[in-house]
Parts: sequence; C-alpha cells; structure tokens
Amino acid sequence: MDNPRYLGDFATLTPEKPAVINGSTGEQLSFRELDERSNRLARYLLDAGLRHGDGLGMFLENNIRCFEVCWAALRSGLQIVPINRFLTPEEAAYIVNDSGAKALVTSWDRRDTVRDLSALIPDCCQRLMLDGCIEGWTCYEDAIAAFPAERLEEEWLGGLMLYSSGTTGRPKGIYKPMPKVAANVGLPLNPVFARCNFDQDSVYLSTAPLYHSAPIGNALAIQCIGATVVFMEKFDALRALELIEHYRITHSQWVPTMFVRLLRLSSDERKRYDLTSLRMANHSAAPCPQDIKRQMIDWWGPILIEYYGSTETGAATVLDSHQWLQHPGSVGHPIPGVTLHICDDEGNEEPTGTAGLIYIERPGPGYLYHNDPGKTREVQHPRQPTWTCVGDIGYLDEDGYLYLTDRKSFMIISGGVNIYPQAIENALVMHTSVGDVAVIGVPNAEMGEEVKAIVEPAPGVTPSEALACDLLAFLDGKIARYMMPRSIEFMDQLPRLPTGKLYKQQLRERYWPKG
Repeated sequence: MDNPRYLGDFATLTPEKPAVINGSTGEQLSFRELDERSNRLARYLLDAGLRHGDGLGMFLENNIRCFEVCWAALRSGLQIVPINRFLTPEEAAYIVNDSGAKALVTSWDRRDTVRDLSALIPDCCQRLMLDGCIEGWTCYEDAIAAFPAERLEEEWLGGLMLYSSGTTGRPKGIYKPMPKVAANVGLPLNPVFARCNFDQDSVYLSTAPLYHSAPIGNALAIQCIGATVVFMEKFDALRALELIEHYRITHSQWVPTMFVRLLRLSSDERKRYDLTSLRMANHSAAPCPQDIKRQMIDWWGPILIEYYGSTETGAATVLDSHQWLQHPGSVGHPIPGVTLHICDDEGNEEPTGTAGLIYIERPGPGYLYHNDPGKTREVQHPRQPTWTCVGDIGYLDEDGYLYLTDRKSFMIISGGVNIYPQAIENALVMHTSVGDVAVIGVPNAEMGEEVKAIVEPAPGVTPSEALACDLLAFLDGKIARYMMPRSIEFMDQLPRLPTGKLYKQQLRERYWPKG
C-alpha cells in the first residue's frame, strides 16, 4: 500500500479514524464503518441487478449516509445521481427518469415529497428509505443488513452524473465517459486542492449542500487520501466558526454569500473562536464582491483560494490571496492544461481586455448533455467543438487572469446598451441595510428593458421608500449612471439556491409575460 488512495485502504490503515462527522449533531462514521456499510449496500445493488454504468439516485438532505451511498456506487461501477433535496416530486422524477437511474435512496426527512414521487418513476424499481419507511419503499437499514460487509469480488470505480441547477429551465444531465477501471485507483483530487497541502491529517469543513458537484466531489476525493470530512446540515455562520475551533479544521469550502453572513456577525462573535488551525478557505460558485474578499483576507489572513469553473467543465482557473491582491476582482489564472478563449457571439476571439463569452479548452474527454445533443452543440464553439462555454461572460487581462462580467442570460439590454447586473449587485450588497440583492431587467416600452433591484433587507431592517432612496444615493458614484436601477423592490427572502446561485429566472417570471 505504497500510495493509498481508496476507502478500503484506510479501513485497514486507520479503521477507527473518523471518515465523516456531522457537524450539526456530532454523529460520526469511521473509515471501517463507512467501508462496511458501503460494502453491504454495494452487494445489495449488485444482487438487485445493477451493473457497471447504471445510475443510483440519491435524494437526500445533508445526511451522513450520503457518504455510504456514494461509496457503494464508487466501488461497484455505478453512477451516482445526486438530486437537489428542494425539488418537487415532478422535478425529482424528471431527473430519475432522464438519468435512467435503476435505484433511488431517500430518507424519512423527504417522505412527504417521495410519497408523490413513487408513481412518477415506474422504471426505478429499487427504492430505499433511510431512518424510517413509508408504504411503497424498502427500509434501507433492513435491506443492507442482509448482506455481508466484505468487498465485492470485482470492484469497479464509479462516478458522478450531476445535473445542472436548472435556474434557467429544466436541469441538464452532465454525462462524462466512465471507463471500466479498478476502484482502488481512487478519485482524483480537485487540481485546485492539489496545491493546498492536503494530507491524511487534514480536516475539511464542507458548508454547502452535498447534492451539489463541488461539495460532494471534493469531500469524496478528500476521503480518498484518508482525511476527515466535517459537514454542516445547514449553514450557520456562528456555528461554522465554532466547528473550526472544535475540530481544528484545516481546510474549508465556502460561497461568497457565506462570507457576507460571517462578516455581519458582531465583533465579539467573530473573536469568540480560535481559527488558527485554518490553513485554506476555498471559495467558488459565484463572484465575490471585492470589498467582501478584502475584509475576509484582513480577518483570516491570506489563506483564501478562489477558483472558477462549472459542473460541466470542472475547475478552470485558480488564484491565491496574494495573486488576488495583485489582480483584485479576478477569479484566477488558468490551471495547467486549460486554455481560455474569449469570443464574440460568432466565435471570433476578442482582444485582451474585451469582454466576451468564455470558452474553456482542456485536454481529455469532454462532456455531453444526457439525452440532449442539441444542448451539447449549443455550448460548443461553432468551429472548435472541444471548446465549451456555459454562458459566462468575462475578459482576460494582460497577465492572463480572468475577470467575470456576468452570465449572458442575466445581461440587461436597455436602449441597445448592455448592462451586467453583477456590478450593481456587488455595490448594493455592501450597504449595511441589505441582506441580499438581485438585479434583473424588466420590461420598458421605450428602452426594451430597465434595471430593477430586488432587495432582501438585513435582519431588523424595515423596507420603506426612504430606504429605497437611501440605497440609490449609496450607489451614486459607485456605478455608471446608465446602470442605476430605475426602481427598487423589497422581498422577505430572495430565491437563492443553497449553492449560492440566485434563481433569477423565478424573479424574471414575475415581470415578463409568458410566451
């Protein structure tokens, strides 16, 4: 075992070491327990007829059993299909059916949703429920208890088949080739994390939903090197600081909205816990306002590492705190092997400093949108099919650092002028009365679209016309005049996904006629 890279290795080397800890309850699974439980489930699924390449749906809250479900798939050649726990029965059924998943694991916590799901997934015959059971489902604990904890005679490495968040329509299955290789080769560590000095003694805090690509993919890969994962059932800023101190967290993952909430804690709360164990705070998923990032670096030191990528492409760029301070606002420089191309709508490359669609070129097999060759072609460059674009707009500086402008689908065109909401949102979120903000385009008979800001007030702040005027005055001088919102509306809570992404399509639908 010269280079252990596999759950089974650490079940032998460090059997009683925690592989995963529920930071909300303190519940733990050791590497031995995780190994044994995932072996039982793998054997159950094999007995049920699942074979290499088949799909295993996982419709769970942030539950410690997510890890044994995933490891059962990773050691039996199955594709894990994580499903957003907040989906309706119809939305979840779409993913189960579209992926062709032959088995689905859910929980008692999801019982109200899956009660109506059963009839919608007739081809998914193996339906297991954790922590309790309802009619039409099989008790997970009883099912796997009937099978031995020894490894399968042949173990093939499984993979993840993730679905896009669906913020602009139906989610799309992201299919990547899964060759038949032995499971003990382990999962590759995120190339961004590879530069962060992870080892067996690392303790990793996962703050986000485990159905999303980065949290589950990174956590599983980190277990492949024998490190411990601590996850939160639901993000809470003060509790996150407490976990860092209690478990001596060394590495962690965040999204910018979490930084905002951390910085809104009182001075006493921020000083209450010892954070000196923390060696790396990674963030991604959405652009981070510059003032927020500076404040985090001032507080935690130059340990922030940012990367840009997508579920489809994986990580494409990275930069550490020192690089960011030299290139403020950037989301990084291309990682080795990746080339970025900034192109106009016709696919012509733009000069340095000019914004355009971001195409990512990287070696190795690309991805396909499952059951949708048309969508696959849409994300490919018109003349270079190995270059792919998921709709982000940005530009490169003279040193090759990438700056995001916005999503093409969020761009506002007012009187023929392109307006990118991100800059407006980044400015408004710095106001102490703003808890969260979304900027969208709404119909304007003369200009086509006009800018509207929808603000979620900070706790204890009462919406008012005076507050709206104060926010507009706050923006004066921070953004160009043509970008100023024509109106400000208040909402109790914005539809932001737990991954940090705003569900802007839902907001736009309130103002734009259908059809």
